[in-house]
Amino acid sequence: MKQNSIQAWILAARPKTLTGAAVPVMMALALAFADVRCEGFKVVPALLCLLFALIMQIDANFINDYFDYKKGTDDEHRLGPRRACAQGWVSLRAMQWAIAITTVAACIVGLPLILYGGWGMVAVGALCVLFCFLYTLGLSYIGLGDLLVLVFFGLVPVCATYYLQTGSLTKEVVESSIACGLVIDTLLMVNNYRDRDNDRRTGKRTLVVLIGPKASEILYFALGLVAFHLGLAYFFSGRYFPFFLPSIYLSLHAHAYRKMKKIHQGKALNQILGLTARNIFIFGLTFCAGVLIDMWG
Repeated sequence: MKQNSIQAWILAARPKTLTGAAVPVMMALALAFADVRCEGFKVVPALLCLLFALIMQIDANFINDYFDYKKGTDDEHRLGPRRACAQGWVSLRAMQWAIAITTVAACIVGLPLILYGGWGMVAVGALCVLFCFLYTLGLSYIGLGDLLVLVFFGLVPVCATYYLQTGSLTKEVVESSIACGLVIDTLLMVNNYRDRDNDRRTGKRTLVVLIGPKASEILYFALGLVAFHLGLAYFFSGRYFPFFLPSIYLSLHAHAYRKMKKIHQGKALNQILGLTARNIFIFGLTFCAGVLIDMWG
């Protein structure tokens, strides 16, 4: 592959991971739309939230690619998809520029949200950028990566996006944000489960390394199970579709869990990574469909 080519940058951006950035915003917008209806829905902040999330995900991927290579984590023993810097597809200097450009672009896109949510949006954006770097620079190496996913792929994007539309938060929105974070963390869990031996060798103490493979398998399934049952908040308030439709996700998640236990280790676990990414998107779609069907029903 030609270095720094368009194909190289597409692979470095990891397009399959972008669903993880889109799903929290989708869920928040569906909840907001159901509450404010057409006349109160703000299109501009909705688009800005989605674009900010996508750019930040690409930024995080570039940062992870660059610094994991510099730390020696992405070496010839890696079982997952090949990385741009490690393979020489993207030069280190070009990746440095890409990180700077995507970071600045995310800030520019997020800045107008001040007009809709006040100066508190600056703090939210700054924390997103800060922990985007801290994740790869250290926190993912001491078992805190899963907590960051819960916060920055669940609580922050869902609650912030909903707040920008409505100016308030509800118990159901907060519970939905936690469910979203738990579901997206299954992707990190299976990624670290696959890489556990290499991570242990290189000194990266992920949660999987700390608790072991058997407990990690159970936790992988439990994350999806708990996320699904958080939907009981809707069931008990008489909104049945946001609870029942994501059962499609739970069924697919259980199937991925069984395959994960069977494969157990090696590159074949990349199949489970793909299934998990698909399941996250299905969770988001079924939840959003349930919220909108319930609204129109």
